[in-house]
Amino acid sequence: MIDVRTAEASEGDAVLNTLMLAFSTDPCLRYLLASPDAFFKGFRAFATGMGGAAVAQGTAWLADDGAAAALWLPPGVSSDRDAMLAVIGELAREEKLPVLGEVGETMAAYHPDAPHWYLAMIGVDPARQGRGYGSAILKQSLRRCDEDGVMAYLESSNPKNVPLYERYGFEVMGFVQPGDFPGIYPMVRQPRG
Repeated sequence: MIDVRTAEASEGDAVLNTLMLAFSTDPCLRYLLASPDAFFKGFRAFATGMGGAAVAQGTAWLADDGAAAALWLPPGVSSDRDAMLAVIGELAREEKLPVLGEVGETMAAYHPDAPHWYLAMIGVDPARQGRGYGSAILKQSLRRCDEDGVMAYLESSNPKNVPLYERYGFEVMGFVQPGDFPGIYPMVRQPRG
C-alpha cells in the first residue's frame, strides 16, 4: 500500500528533490530551461515560485519516501509570478523569450478567476514511475477539493499525463502552443459530491 501524506514544513527539500527528478525530462520545462546547467540552476527557484507556497500552507504532498510529490495551492494562494519571471529572464535562451511571453499570456487567460485548488506541480521519481504513485497522490489530494466543494485546476505540460488527469475527472480546456513551444493543456475539474 502506498503511503500518501501532506509534507511537513521541514520536508520542502524532499518535495523539490522528487519534483526535480520528475521534471528533468518534461517537454515544457526543458524548453524553458534547455541546458542541463540551466535546469539545475533554475529548477528550484522556478518550482518554488510556481508552487512552493504549498509547503508553508501544509498543502504539499509526498508518497512513501519521496517516490512522488505534489504542490497544491489552496484557494486564495497564488504562484509567485515575479520569481518565475526572474528565472526565465536569467536562464531561458533569449530567442525563446517572445514565445515564452505568449505562453504566459495565453495560460493566464485559462486560469480560473473563481476559487480553486491549483495543482502547480506533481511528479514521480522516474525510477518509480508506473507503480501508481501519481494516482495515489491525486486520489488523496482531490478529496480535499471535493470536501471543500471547490474546483481544481492544472496545466499538463506533458501529453502523456492527460489521460491520467482525465481518469480523475479533469477536462481539457484548450491547448497552448505558440511558436515552437511543445504545448501545454490547461485542465479543470469540478468538485464531486
